[in-house]
Amino acid sequence: MSSNVITGIREVGHKVFGGYAELLRIPHTARYSIGGVIACMPFPMIGMTITISVQHYYGNYSLAGMLTALQAIALAISTPLLGKLTDKFGQRQVSIPTIIVWIVAAIALTTSITNHAPEWVLYCLTPLLAAIPPWGAMSRARWTRLLKGDRERTDRALSLCGVLDECMWVVGNPLASTLAVISGLLAFSFTGVCVVVGALMFLTELTTEPPSQSDLARAEGISRKEYRAREAAKAEALRAETAAEETRRRLAAQGVTDESIVSRETRRAIEDAKSGRKASIWGPGLVAVCVTWFGLGAFQSAAGISIIAFATESNMKQYTGFVFACFSISSLCGAIVYGAKNWTIPLWKRFYFCLAVVNLGIGSFMFARHLWVIMIIYLLIGVCQAPTWINGNQLMLHLVPPSRLTEGMAWMGAMNSIGASAGSAIAGQFIDRMGSHGGFLVVTALALGSLAIALIGLKQIKTSTEQPTLTEVTV
Repeated sequence: MSSNVITGIREVGHKVFGGYAELLRIPHTARYSIGGVIACMPFPMIGMTITISVQHYYGNYSLAGMLTALQAIALAISTPLLGKLTDKFGQRQVSIPTIIVWIVAAIALTTSITNHAPEWVLYCLTPLLAAIPPWGAMSRARWTRLLKGDRERTDRALSLCGVLDECMWVVGNPLASTLAVISGLLAFSFTGVCVVVGALMFLTELTTEPPSQSDLARAEGISRKEYRAREAAKAEALRAETAAEETRRRLAAQGVTDESIVSRETRRAIEDAKSGRKASIWGPGLVAVCVTWFGLGAFQSAAGISIIAFATESNMKQYTGFVFACFSISSLCGAIVYGAKNWTIPLWKRFYFCLAVVNLGIGSFMFARHLWVIMIIYLLIGVCQAPTWINGNQLMLHLVPPSRLTEGMAWMGAMNSIGASAGSAIAGQFIDRMGSHGGFLVVTALALGSLAIALIGLKQIKTSTEQPTLTEVTV
């Protein structure tokens, strides 16, 4: 009996982790994958380090919330810009100066906080901490190039990136709270070491680095401007071809068989594609999802700063990172299990179930009387956190046409970041006036409001997920 159980466990483990292990055994992949995760340590550590350090030296949660909000907004703006520059000039060419800017900014901000500099100095320095190379995007670009043509392994590699990202949050949160309580300088120093070590591992792995536009243009003996003009022409032809195909599919799904109508609509779609005119993707379903993601970022960010305030009031500030780590560990387990199963339950039902569990669970923090109660709630509801994001990404496949998928997902991520900055700023104001209970009141209001908005869009989201093809949205 015991041998059968062991055999079963091994089979399950091989099914879940075997594919990941196979990918990491490919030469050079483990180095840049792990290096990218180490270099990403500022993401889980900087926000908490700023919050704890500013509260310690300035005794002001409003200032801490505004600074973390400012850093989140700056990050949302800088990440796509750095990604665009990386495509143009190369990963090393953009990452190295960006890292230098971040290190100088981190040293300056740490010195300013510990010496109780004027608040306007902190507001000027904090946005510079958004100078973080897009390690996740660069790692995914390497996987995509390495596994080009192998869709199954490419999808698995992208899932592996998600799992490694969760591991980063599991390690980063408790480290940030522990080190920041000891010394803000120590927390920033450790983060800086991670950035340098991870960058060296990632950027010195040259064999898997995708060529930049400059490299490709140089190889063909033309300027980057000429290369981009040629690629733009190719992209225009591809857009026209895609528009024509999408139009034919849409008309076929509507039962239109008249050749003259099909020909006329196809010509119009091709002309629109060549002229650069785009159909709007802002249908009711996408609006509902993006507003929901704004609320999701708002109440989760507000929960983060409120938990720190609650732990400080309970003289347990050094344990806040472990509480957040419980959420990340639970989310990691949820991602692994959720991704290993082929679901037959309709997508919209899975989306609303996971969203409701996360919203109602975090909304119940205001009733907690001990930090460990919040930790237990996080452990229970965290298994639905990663699936909520997975379901949101899958909704995009139904809400926007394939040629606009990246744009749709970018808007979803941007709305979440903007919501997070708004949530931390609002919660900080209430915490300064009412303590942690005021922060948790904001969390509950935002969580319930986010869920209510999502339910208002139930009809649009349900209808879109029942479509056999991507939802076509017109102006």
